[in-house]
Amino acid sequence: MNTNMSPMMRQYLEIKKQNPNTILFFRLGDFYEMFFEDAKLASKELELTLTGRDCGQEERAPMCGVPYHSCEAYIARLVAKGYRVAICEQMEDPATAKGLVKRDVVRVITPGTVTENSMLDESNNNFLCTLSMSDQVAGLCFADISTGEMHVTELAGEDLILRIQNELGRFVPKEILLDHKASEEREIIDFITNKLNCVFAPVPADMFDRQACVQLIEKHFHKSMDQMDLKGDSDQTVGALGVTLQYLYDTQKSGLERITDVDYYSEAQFMRLDLNTRRNLELVETMRAKEKKGSLLWVLDHTKTAMGKRLIRSWIEQPLVNGASVCRRLNAVEELVANTPLREELSEMLEGIFDMERLMTRIVYGTANARDLRAMSKTFQCLPGLKKSLSAGYSAMLTEIRESIDGMEDMYDLIERAIEDDPPVALRDGGIIRKGYSDELDELRSIHTSGRDIIAKIESEEKEKTGIKNLKVGFNKVFGYYLEVTKSNLSQVPPYYVRKQTLVNSERYITQELKDLEGRILGAQERSTALEYQLYESVRKEVAGQLARVEKTASAIAKLDVLCSFAQAAFRNHYCRPDITMDGKINIKEGRHPVVEAMLKDVPFVPNDTFLDGDENRVAIITGPNMAGKSTYMRQTALIVLMAQIGSFVPATTASVGIVDSIFTRVGASDDLTSGQSTFMVEMNEVAHILKYATRDSLLILDEIGRGTSTYDGMSIARAVLEYVADTKKLGAKTLFATHYHELTEMEQQYPGVRNYNIAVKKRGDDITFLRRIVPGGADDSYGIEVAKLSGIPDDVIVRAKQILKQLEETGHTTGKKTSRKAKAGRDEDTQQISLVPSAGDAIATKLKSIDVNTLTPIEALNVLYELNKMANS
Repeated sequence: MNTNMSPMMRQYLEIKKQNPNTILFFRLGDFYEMFFEDAKLASKELELTLTGRDCGQEERAPMCGVPYHSCEAYIARLVAKGYRVAICEQMEDPATAKGLVKRDVVRVITPGTVTENSMLDESNNNFLCTLSMSDQVAGLCFADISTGEMHVTELAGEDLILRIQNELGRFVPKEILLDHKASEEREIIDFITNKLNCVFAPVPADMFDRQACVQLIEKHFHKSMDQMDLKGDSDQTVGALGVTLQYLYDTQKSGLERITDVDYYSEAQFMRLDLNTRRNLELVETMRAKEKKGSLLWVLDHTKTAMGKRLIRSWIEQPLVNGASVCRRLNAVEELVANTPLREELSEMLEGIFDMERLMTRIVYGTANARDLRAMSKTFQCLPGLKKSLSAGYSAMLTEIRESIDGMEDMYDLIERAIEDDPPVALRDGGIIRKGYSDELDELRSIHTSGRDIIAKIESEEKEKTGIKNLKVGFNKVFGYYLEVTKSNLSQVPPYYVRKQTLVNSERYITQELKDLEGRILGAQERSTALEYQLYESVRKEVAGQLARVEKTASAIAKLDVLCSFAQAAFRNHYCRPDITMDGKINIKEGRHPVVEAMLKDVPFVPNDTFLDGDENRVAIITGPNMAGKSTYMRQTALIVLMAQIGSFVPATTASVGIVDSIFTRVGASDDLTSGQSTFMVEMNEVAHILKYATRDSLLILDEIGRGTSTYDGMSIARAVLEYVADTKKLGAKTLFATHYHELTEMEQQYPGVRNYNIAVKKRGDDITFLRRIVPGGADDSYGIEVAKLSGIPDDVIVRAKQILKQLEETGHTTGKKTSRKAKAGRDEDTQQISLVPSAGDAIATKLKSIDVNTLTPIEALNVLYELNKMANS
């Protein structure tokens, strides 16, 4: 370090050295300043003016800064761009400090460790993730310090990377810490970069030391590893949890008591939903616009609290596979649907409840202001009434929720007695503590506020004592209070006046009484402000000490909010309660697509039945033209099953749902440009994944398998896939299979469990009407040209398409020449698509065309014939 640097700049550089890879916000008075490279970067990213500061060297140090009282907005912009921000505070009062003010980093804010409300989306968790892996095992830890949640899981076995991606896709963390092996996995890095778009960083190997991690875990949770419910105790799982805790201690410095427990979960607890299924079913956002509107969450979310908004998203992403747990939710929803007055009363009360989880986090961390305490008080005020209203509930889950809600009357009383109704944001400027809470504070305030009256009284008394009529008491920051006498009255000045300043027309004096009063008045203001902060801190700490009570209550309220939301959606949209069974049957009467129905304005949704089982109705082959509603029908079936297993009522007249362990979808086609894969390759990869992981208890939604390649290849693949899923000895899963290959409808006669259905269409001349009804039997026409006409294709194109179709039907090609049936049968129908199997005849024909027969010698002719024979045999 350069010894020519000023002491303050040396202090800055030392702290910066201890916090590499961060932008250091260095507190100087009322500003956070940045220097050198940090200043250049921040000025660019935040559009701040870059200035300079003398630092003891010839060149001034580049500098920019932001006001400390409005720093959050600037920090939020940097964190949103993936930067880490270290907050360096003055650790002592500059007015009383001897020499250089002590400074230190009190917190490092990263994308995964944000607690400030202004930087968070109330409806989303903000997860930090740690991933540790070996060849066969992966440990993942997800922590949201803004709510105190911590989840841990262990993955083991085949296709580890794919399963890791599914877990990351479910939690969508904002920041990921990777061990050495994970950081070298190209597929994981590509997924994090391209799909999650979050920041990530490798972590040194020594941080994953098992012994060190175990010690930290046991110290934090005050339990031995044997007492903790960590079923996965591999080095990877323990390492992921330990490193997460250490990272939080390193960045947050304090307040980690907010994380009181860790939830160990396994994949088997929830329905398996891979990334494709989540995207294709548009559970929480639409595929194209990435918006909530148009998703299942949009339809079901009538929550009133921030906790409820986060929980309903989690429930939708994690359908249950335990029938008893599903029924507990459904029983509560059924009661709330039937009891409209109770539902509306509860919803109205929930509107008054603030985000208890995140408020409590700020209170525990010490970053809460007085307004946060007032918000908590308003929430506490609602709790006794909410608990009382729930006494009318009889279902097991509502009863459990009521018993879990703590009225928090003592904390409500404390905050109401202590904190002003509308306190200022700043904590050290006074005006926070209510009158009557502290006798000492009231006395200090009285001295300060009554000081003006006392000064006026002294002025009046001195005028009377001295006879100086124009004597007056003044104040300035240099001398404090003083008595001012004009020069014409100097002869009347008493001897106990002490001269302090001479002006042109007057003299200024002080007295001992005035100095004593000055000390009392000015000292009272300073002591009053300091005492207010002390009293506020004692109230905050007392509320923070009730963390366990608040956590339990917040969890109960979140569940109640989601149940009321499900009930409101069911009541508003005329949903029915599904019967949950374990017989593997899905029997839906007049089912509707929840999102499409909600989007329709003036047109009623056409309902349809669905029946699938593990016996005679395993596979439904659905044919019919595009735009007729095949995809909508299949998606609605999947969504109804999923809704049932999250505990929601469903859009149908009646529904019986046998628990499914997973839903797989292969819907739509798109090139994966990031990995250089074609539409067909993406499709085949997805199909391979489904066939590998689906079980007899899964639900498969397969839309247009094989259309990415030539007709015969595609049809062959589609049929082979159908045969595989229909065969109980191989898979036997419940499947909805939409296709344009009408030839596949023959399978109904050849394979047990396969049934044909089609979308009913009404045709009048060249016009068709989609009836949107699923009826038994295969479609007799694809109506391609009619659909094109409906889509707005110009009439000239439609007319020409009909001419070409007629030629194809008569001759097999567009030239109009007759072709033998044998030639027709042997030729690929779709000449525009390339067969997967290269044609040897094409290669031979190409070779023959290149030969000049007239110039061949006998030996050359024999060689060519030998080569052609070899090509044909290959």
